[in-house]
Amino acid sequence: MTLTIHPTAIVSPTVELSEDIAIGPYCVLDGAIRIGAGTRLISHVSVSGNTTIGKRCTIYPFASLGHPPQDRRYRGEPVSLIIGDDNIIREYVTMHAGTADGSQVTRVGNSCFFMVGAHVAHDCKVGNHVVLANHATLGGHVEVGDHVFIGGLSAIHQFARIGKHAMVSGAAGIQRSVIPYGMAIGFGASLDGLNFVGLKRRGFSRSAIQTLRRVFSRLFRDSDGTMAERIEQITEENADSPEVKELIAFIAENEESGRGLCMPKSRTLASTGKSESATKDVAQDEPRRAARIRTGIITEGGQ
Repeated sequence: MTLTIHPTAIVSPTVELSEDIAIGPYCVLDGAIRIGAGTRLISHVSVSGNTTIGKRCTIYPFASLGHPPQDRRYRGEPVSLIIGDDNIIREYVTMHAGTADGSQVTRVGNSCFFMVGAHVAHDCKVGNHVVLANHATLGGHVEVGDHVFIGGLSAIHQFARIGKHAMVSGAAGIQRSVIPYGMAIGFGASLDGLNFVGLKRRGFSRSAIQTLRRVFSRLFRDSDGTMAERIEQITEENADSPEVKELIAFIAENEESGRGLCMPKSRTLASTGKSESATKDVAQDEPRRAARIRTGIITEGGQ
């Protein structure tokens, strides 16, 4: 198959196209754009700026890629969007370039699936084999690990991190980072255990899953000692487990960032000592607080 450009498409002279590419009707490509072999733009796709799209991607109508970030401080600095190979980008997906104040680059890995209306904001880092269901939204600077599933209509707060093999339920609001292998649910999301279905589907051994189950219980259900003390003990006892190493490393890095962890609500939180009833009070207050923010009664950082 040779390079095919529909006569109604507009392609700037600055665009670099490999062979075996199909640019469909009414697509607009304007900027320092590079597109790899085998990629197809079905129709009405808009690509702008310093944008790289890898090989064998399929991009559906009205997707918007590489346009300036939604950041009031952006003043036209050189920023970019880099998309890997074998990605499926469905209708109305938006992916914005980075910012000068951030990493300057928004990165998307390989073999991801972005369903209708999904949004990847500036400076995000999305791993490989990630799924964003319909209208899932990543705020600025969000990091998403490999093999993560993010449910439809969910929203991830800026700077939050989603660890490898985690799952975020539909319509969830993620304000804090979700541990690798974890499952987060609900508005003002809580950690609801581990993503056992995903782990089994991806071929994790029974012993690895049992180890993660035991470690999760020690970290978040056990009331003996502090979180730091439990982490130290778990690290020593599971030195040969790559899954536990990944989990502990994520928690340590997240501690440095100050973002905070998404925690369980169903029982006493071992790291904070808050009771179930106290946590429920906080959860029940979240919708009221969000409504007050929307109506301008308080600000995002106010009381």
